[in-house]
Amino acid sequence: MNVLSLDDVSLAFGQRKIFDHCSFFLQEGEKVGIIGINGTGKSTLLKLIAGLEEPDEGKRTLANNHLVRFLPQSPTFPPEETVLEAVMKDNRREDNATTLEGDAKSMLTRLGVTDFSQPCGELSGGQRKRLALVSVLLSPAEILVLDEPTNHLDGEMSDWLEKTLRNYRGTLCMVTHDRYFLNSVCNRIVEVDKGSLYSYEANYAGYLELKMQREDMERASARKRASILRTELAWVQRGARARTTKQKARLERFEELKNAKGPVEDGRVEISSLSSRLGRTTVELSNVSKSYGDQVLIKDFSYNFLRDDRVGFIGPNGCGKSTLMKIILGLEKQDAGTVEIGQTVKISYYAQETDTTVMNPSQRVIDYIRDEAEFVETPEGKISAAKMLEKFLFEGEDQYGLLGKLSGGERRRLHLCKVLMSAPNILILDEPTNDLDVTTLQILEDYLDGFPGIVITVSHDRYFLDRIVRRIFAFEKGGVLKQYEGGYTDYAIRRDEILAAAANHPEGSAVPSRSDADKNAEGSSSANWRSDRKRKLKFSYQEQKDYETIESEIEAIEEKIAKLDQDYLKHSSDFIKLGQIAKEKEEAEALLEQKMDRWAYLEDLAIRIENGEYV
Repeated sequence: MNVLSLDDVSLAFGQRKIFDHCSFFLQEGEKVGIIGINGTGKSTLLKLIAGLEEPDEGKRTLANNHLVRFLPQSPTFPPEETVLEAVMKDNRREDNATTLEGDAKSMLTRLGVTDFSQPCGELSGGQRKRLALVSVLLSPAEILVLDEPTNHLDGEMSDWLEKTLRNYRGTLCMVTHDRYFLNSVCNRIVEVDKGSLYSYEANYAGYLELKMQREDMERASARKRASILRTELAWVQRGARARTTKQKARLERFEELKNAKGPVEDGRVEISSLSSRLGRTTVELSNVSKSYGDQVLIKDFSYNFLRDDRVGFIGPNGCGKSTLMKIILGLEKQDAGTVEIGQTVKISYYAQETDTTVMNPSQRVIDYIRDEAEFVETPEGKISAAKMLEKFLFEGEDQYGLLGKLSGGERRRLHLCKVLMSAPNILILDEPTNDLDVTTLQILEDYLDGFPGIVITVSHDRYFLDRIVRRIFAFEKGGVLKQYEGGYTDYAIRRDEILAAAANHPEGSAVPSRSDADKNAEGSSSANWRSDRKRKLKFSYQEQKDYETIESEIEAIEEKIAKLDQDYLKHSSDFIKLGQIAKEKEEAEALLEQKMDRWAYLEDLAIRIENGEYV
């Protein structure tokens, strides 16, 4: 059943056309993710869907008795309202007041808001966003329209929201840059691209494959058109006289082909890796501690960054991640310990606070970049500030527009351009994925792959962390930072293993971690736990059973994926079938990854058993 539709909608802001005779629909129970380059109109589309913006042409139709709730990007509340009053006011009904208040407090606590009587005027932007999210989730609405719901959520909060929305029985439409979220929650992706909408019946992984198919077909059509055009051009150039009907028709066909538009390629943020030489000493932290009153943020943290390190810092909001970045930068002073910065170090900082409070709204885009440099050296030679802006999709008149006219995402992209063109050898990225579109994130990730320096990032974006970092420090209780090797998924697996071991371990005795074992191999004091209770390492019943069958299971899954690839080629023109195949392949690949992780764990365990290790 169609619950909402936009029919033949057009909308322009001044001379800028946002949508050109577009149509959009929502089916009952659908979960739709909207993506596209910043500034193309994603948030505007959400406002049209929610009925908060009127189109210049076309109409919006909503099913009878259907309620729509909208989560804006930057919500506001009356400053004197308390937290609980703010989330309850649009949802209060006499028949559910008690249950509703309990649900509200439970959700707020899940999202890290525990002072229910705190005035909204004292809240940060991130806290206000979480209040608005709770208010929307509490509502009895049949349709939820969410603009960047995962912004300002840490990893555990995102996991909770992901499960909540997967189980939501109504209809969902959202804009988000969180690719794991899009993949897990959405069953349709709609791309906003140059005033048009493209719909893909798939999650994010399926969308990528289907979009590649669409662009391949468009390029093939363009090549065919070019071939016909060359033939027609040769005929016209022979000087044919248009005396017959056939000749006139052929001339008209030539004009039509000549004037037809070919496929327009997506704009891309193309960046050459810019950096300066990094010496032997980089950034060395020794026993750094920081507290605010009774709250200990960082306790006795030491780490020497290696020359090509890719390090991620994770933890709940307010735990001290940004504070640690500012200590490295010298913007905050530690209470104890030392920070040594090498003489050749050149740090660039991509901060969270890239909004109009730190950007002069009356400054022109190009002047903002020229403040950094008029020219910048790249491996291809010198390029001007204007040329650099073109690489970041600010072309022509856009370069002379005012910062105050840019969307939040466009400001973030512009600030990223300025940070990277300063040629740093250490990049500190504090929540770099907030408000950046998926395309820019993909190119940033490609850039960081080739960056010949150190990358330090604070991020809640699980996909970005998996894609970029090779080591994670997690903030734990009491300001302790614990080190994990690998990306976010590796961290999450190891964290769950430790929690499971702790749950099954006798109360009051220590639970050894993998890092403890590493230190033991180096002769550190962690050897004490080994001597307390020596027990020879061995497989559990389930581990032994898995070890005997897992290789054949992996082989079967690989064969299934190969068959799905063949099926994909057979049905290359059937988008619905392609979506089904893509979904099945995505599930198979997820299972394969899970089995490979299990196989690696069991192989490592088998080697340790063979070596006669004790636990």
